[in-house]
Amino acid sequence: MIQTLQKIIGNRKLKEYEKVVQEINTKEPFYESLLDEDLRKFTDLLKQKISNNEAVTHEITIDAFALVREASKRVLGMRPYDVQLIGGLALLDGNIAEMPTGEGKTLVSSLPAYTRALEGKGVHIITINEYLARRDADQIGQIHKFLGLTVGLNIPNLTLEAKKAAYNADITYGIGTEFGFDYLRDNMVTSLVDQVQRPYHYAIIDEVDSILIDEAKTPLIIAGKKPAQSHLYSLCARFIRTFINDRDYFLDQETKAITLTEKGISKIEKAFMIENLYDLEHTTLFHYVHNALQADLVFQRDVDYIIQEGEIRLIDLFTGRIMEGRSLSNGLHQAIEAKEGLKTTEENHTVASVTIQNYFRMYPILSGMTGTAKTEEKELLQIYNMEVIRIPTNKPVIRIDHEDIVFEKTEEKLRAVLEDVKLRHKKGQPILIGTASIRQSEVLAELLEKESIKFQLLNAKNVEEEAKMIAIAGQIGMITISTNMAGRGTDILLAEGVSDLGGLHVIGTERHESERIDFQLRGRAGRQGDTGSSQFYLSLEDELFVKYNPEKLEKLFKNLQADQFGKVLNSTIQDFVSSTQKLCEGKQSSIREWQLKLDGVANEHRRIIYKLRNNLLQNETGLDWFIGQAEETVNHLLMQFYPKDSTPEDWDLLEGKIALEQLIPPLRIDIEHFNTEQEIWHNVKEAFSVYKDVLSGIEEEKKIILISILKSTALSTIDLYWTEHLEHLQQLIEGIHLRQYQQEDPIRLYEFDGFTLFEHTYNSIQQEISANLASTFQELSCPQGVEKQNVIID
Repeated sequence: MIQTLQKIIGNRKLKEYEKVVQEINTKEPFYESLLDEDLRKFTDLLKQKISNNEAVTHEITIDAFALVREASKRVLGMRPYDVQLIGGLALLDGNIAEMPTGEGKTLVSSLPAYTRALEGKGVHIITINEYLARRDADQIGQIHKFLGLTVGLNIPNLTLEAKKAAYNADITYGIGTEFGFDYLRDNMVTSLVDQVQRPYHYAIIDEVDSILIDEAKTPLIIAGKKPAQSHLYSLCARFIRTFINDRDYFLDQETKAITLTEKGISKIEKAFMIENLYDLEHTTLFHYVHNALQADLVFQRDVDYIIQEGEIRLIDLFTGRIMEGRSLSNGLHQAIEAKEGLKTTEENHTVASVTIQNYFRMYPILSGMTGTAKTEEKELLQIYNMEVIRIPTNKPVIRIDHEDIVFEKTEEKLRAVLEDVKLRHKKGQPILIGTASIRQSEVLAELLEKESIKFQLLNAKNVEEEAKMIAIAGQIGMITISTNMAGRGTDILLAEGVSDLGGLHVIGTERHESERIDFQLRGRAGRQGDTGSSQFYLSLEDELFVKYNPEKLEKLFKNLQADQFGKVLNSTIQDFVSSTQKLCEGKQSSIREWQLKLDGVANEHRRIIYKLRNNLLQNETGLDWFIGQAEETVNHLLMQFYPKDSTPEDWDLLEGKIALEQLIPPLRIDIEHFNTEQEIWHNVKEAFSVYKDVLSGIEEEKKIILISILKSTALSTIDLYWTEHLEHLQQLIEGIHLRQYQQEDPIRLYEFDGFTLFEHTYNSIQQEISANLASTFQELSCPQGVEKQNVIID
């Protein structure tokens, strides 16, 4: 029902956009007649109109799109098609424009980017890697510069000045993760001048499904360093090699969860001469052993990571690219280093983090482009409030997508792939072979080498050659083996005569965990009405089937029908493949939903803490703010130690006395002389009133010094407690599955415990800030007047 409604709405919007395109087309002769300098004047004119109307009106959109089309013709020699204008209008409205490979998505982005940039609030155009960000800024940026706008590039390792310049530009191109990391870094600075971002306004995400769906499982984390116990990592790495599956531990292939058996626990206790592994004092040992098991059983070399120049480099399983600057936290990275016999680096501990989902939901207007989004339409609408609008192609797609061929064994599958390659290579047809991992790509490479067939290999180990390899992948006789990278975001152009040979032929050697990735691979062929074809070869030994559908796979084997080449003949095999992939997609979606719920708790805490930090960084934060924090803390301590309607037997006399005296220098309490909490509250508040008056009367010169010191120490205090809070939340998450007692929702329990933790954290921050106010005040020799007005409660 929902999909039907979305289809109806999508069709209705397309009709509306088509009418707008007709109006844009009527403007073309007028703008064609203008000189370059006259064309540029319209940018200022449109900005003025927006300033007066305080909105992007229908009229402005038509003129803006017509201007960009004309500028594109003059600067790049490219005239956007009508369907590209439709795509631009979908983006302008905060939707996802689904456009197949080769339909010119990069040029489409120039239209809404220019239009929204006229509002003067900044536009972010986000890509999946640095190569594409640079390419688009250099190429499409020419259009914007021609029309009088400024263009920035946001990539890693820029200077502070370069970062600020990038963000202050009208349109900023960059990598998605870098925008997120800049947000976190901006909330770690100790001075406003070190912040680089402006308030968020409008973003266009290229390959939006890759960033908002595939990368959403991995949060953005800025980590601090702490020394690692390298000897313990090495010892555990050697020790767990003696473990046997189903005897010492159980490994859930689907979730990758590892559970120790009684025998495994006894083995550890005996080896390390301890009585109970789960005693609190042995928490660290358990952590190291468990990390060693994860490193050995879950993380595979040349699949999840590669070793480059003696370092572990993590691989993005969806793109096949190295995740630059990324490392695993909580000692897992060091466990992998120990497994591979490498030098152990320092451990990471989280000092700031945010999920992809919660970062991008901060943009008031968010839009995106991709060739494959319909399969995730429901999730994109629910989480990001973006509809997927399927944009018509400029020319009909004539690519032939053959039905999957499934074999019983991997060797039989690879043999069929090799025969297909030989047959097509013999006639000169270019071939792109897509693989799911580096290891698989190298296996295919070895097969072709044995047959003396020339090819080029594209994976994370030679990513610097990507542009060059993709540029020649459509040449006659060219064979390209690639991981999921497959030149995503670029077009494979066909050489002359290739269309007559059938165009580019794409071979998939394994179904991916998401059908979208398969569509992306197929989409490398048949661009802009070109000829092309695709064929997937699978085996029942592929990880997708073994990992996600073992029970049905076992039933299938009992009634397996295959020919002499190992090709499966069962009529239900295509349904099995499709249902398994959908099962996997459902589980991946559930993981993302789970993580979003978990981070929803931290996100509210993060919002409060970052607001607190930014209040401190503002110049208008004066002494009254710190006095206000102290007053709130005093009230909280009175409630904590001397609650309303309590009796002296309920009071924590000594601790309450010490805590209050740390906050109010003129206060000395002989608390045991009081009989009611009202007396305590009255006298403490009287003492605070005297203290407040003295603070307010400090001479201006000393007040400036005091505020400067207090701001600095307060920021350090917030950062310290926030880091500890993140660690505590992580510990809660690790034990969340064990807390489903009394049929309660574990998320709800986590929310409750997380709130309790945060309340304690926030109170601790306020108390520390207030205590710093008192001690700094005394150190600056401010309290001469205090001694004269000393308030004694006795």
